Amino acid sequence: MKLKVFIIAVAIVFVSCGSDAKKGNETSKPNEEKVEVNDVVVSDDSMQDIGIGPIESMTLSEIDEAMAAEGEVVFKAKCSACHKLSKRFVGPGLAGVTERRSPEWIMNMILNPEEMVEKNPTAKKLLAEYLAPMANQNLTETEARQILEYFRTKKAK
Repeated sequence: MKLKVFIIAVAIVFVSCGSDAKKGNETSKPNEEKVEVNDVVVSDDSMQDIGIGPIESMTLSEIDEAMAAEGEVVFKAKCSACHKLSKRFVGPGLAGVTERRSPEWIMNMILNPEEMVEKNPTAKKLLAEYLAPMANQNLTETEARQILEYFRTKKAK
């Protein structure tokens, strides 16, 4: 009987001292996730991740409605077979994507999906979740920029 009580007490102490005990000391930003890499917790601020590809820096101004309209046409022709705006399909729903990912990351994912899913941690995570790599539609930077502008008009609900 004493052995049983001792084992239960040790189990309670062990569970209460586990990794969850550290949660109270963590502070995180709204778009920040904690990722464990080789037993080290690394901060992953998705809005700072620019991805891998030709787009290294972007400065956005007011939404260009004409460019967004062109982006909608390109999106419907090239992307809508796998992506819907407000629901999961073959790939993730894209409404609000500009609130979750940096513009550079979005453009690089459109332009360079093979290398992104091979080397970018966020893209790898999406591939693991959706099990289908994003198809390279061989879009131009102008077309990708138009799609980005269209996404900027589609906020999460």
